[in-house]
Amino acid sequence: MNTNYPLLETYQSIFSTDTAPRKFFAPGRINLIGEHTDYNGGHVFPASISYGTYALATKRDDSVFRFYSVNFSDSGIIECDLSSLAYDKAHDWANYPKGMIHHLREAGFSIDTGADILFYGDIPNGAGLSSSASIELVTGVLLQGLFDLPIERIPMIKLGQKVENSYIGVNSGIMDQFAIGMGKKDSAILLDCQTLEYKYAPIKLANHVIMIINTNKQRTLAGSKYNERRSQCEAALSDLQTELSIESLGALTVEEFDNAKHLIKDPVNLLRAKHAVYENARTLEALSALNNGDLNRFGELMNQSHVSLKEDYEVTGTELDTIVEAAWNQAGVIGARMTGAGFGGCAIAIVEEDKAEDFKKNVNEIYLKKIGYEATFYKATIGDGAKEI
Repeated sequence: MNTNYPLLETYQSIFSTDTAPRKFFAPGRINLIGEHTDYNGGHVFPASISYGTYALATKRDDSVFRFYSVNFSDSGIIECDLSSLAYDKAHDWANYPKGMIHHLREAGFSIDTGADILFYGDIPNGAGLSSSASIELVTGVLLQGLFDLPIERIPMIKLGQKVENSYIGVNSGIMDQFAIGMGKKDSAILLDCQTLEYKYAPIKLANHVIMIINTNKQRTLAGSKYNERRSQCEAALSDLQTELSIESLGALTVEEFDNAKHLIKDPVNLLRAKHAVYENARTLEALSALNNGDLNRFGELMNQSHVSLKEDYEVTGTELDTIVEAAWNQAGVIGARMTGAGFGGCAIAIVEEDKAEDFKKNVNEIYLKKIGYEATFYKATIGDGAKEI
């Protein structure tokens, strides 16, 4: 485990046991390009990162599940019984693992006893790197391991999304769970969110690194604005369907969209749909740029993506724009954009490795001066998806 935290000792002291638990890990994710395209039936291009969620677990003889998080130690041990797995607001973060247990059992998998589970995450909280999907998938592989469940990975990923949508009540797409469940070291995944067809693309950065920059602004608006953007895109799609037989905005090429955009009645909805269609096209081009070793073109597409998210989709905000615009002006930067839902959270930049320290210093100075507090910088290593370790 690449964590310095004494997890085994903590587990044994919290649960008063000498038993050595089994250990599992699920990463967080970044999305290199293809933002707000997943629920529009388009393509996304995520990668799983080395930061994520660790879970240590042993089975119990009774029907009680006990959950403890090092990150939320003030909450202590949260308990539930197999007979009462319904969502409970008082259980806070523990609703994510509870939701996975509930949906796996509902799908017919046999989980017949409880377990003692300790979680520890090193994903920055509120950064938009998908800590909730990371908890869902680490719980999935943990339950699969402990109870010998005969579940394939993609059905597990779909159950993770179901936890988010039906159990927690967040109307999100499948990208986060897919990237975390199917991640592969040194590769990104081009995923068609409509069909779930996917292909791996090797990330060959030569002498460059991917830098994650956390705005440290909590994403308070993300939920309500996210649902608003979804309904705006659905309204635009409905207008287009008066003459086109399409199931999603992702089905349209840029040319087809430009020929039919007059059908969209509301000018704001038109901008939202334009982003979804153009971003999908950029994502497909980004794959071919990477496959051709054209990192500079990949960077240009990242920059265009951010401009579209700012002007057409309006999900960036002052903090993300400040970071991305500062990044664009630094030596050795090929491209930079916001990643995730927006309204705070993180940006990513591809930077020459030997200029990375100057990059951090300069961008942070600009950010601190304008926003009043510092950003945090992480070098992203692209690692494997959820697994036992």
